[in-house]
Amino acid sequence: MTSTTSDIDPQIISNFNSLSTDQKLAFLWYVYKEVGKSITPAAPGASTASPAIAEGIFGQVLDMSHEEQLQVQRELVERKDSPISHMYGALSDTTKLLFWYLLAQGMDRSEIIPMPEDYTLDSQGSECLSQLQALEYSEQITVLRELVEGMGVEPSAAA
Repeated sequence: MTSTTSDIDPQIISNFNSLSTDQKLAFLWYVYKEVGKSITPAAPGASTASPAIAEGIFGQVLDMSHEEQLQVQRELVERKDSPISHMYGALSDTTKLLFWYLLAQGMDRSEIIPMPEDYTLDSQGSECLSQLQALEYSEQITVLRELVEGMGVEPSAAA
């Protein structure tokens, strides 16, 4: 029996949303490392992505200390009010996915604060990753876009 996106999305989204901030960040890292070979082509090559904008925000994060980089990522996940959160919030969902891809590449090169070597996903994060891996490629992209779309602060939400 195959699952449709409508059958899976709510469960994965719900599982992801119940993760702690750091588990969400770890999940995104594991997505890049574990399923990145199928996921990553959608980020840089997507027709609606604005690479220059994503790269510009990535460049700002790159210029920060590792602790500041981690703080920015946490602020995005927690939807905290910050300049980067507002810039991110104005992006399309595909450009947001590209931004996270750039962060993961930077982590891989140790330009962005890397994951601690001994860090592991908890059981709920692992289950969420397994659920994502079980989906067809297009469904994986749809889920990931939905996950990253909800991060940051939309400019209209600024008071």
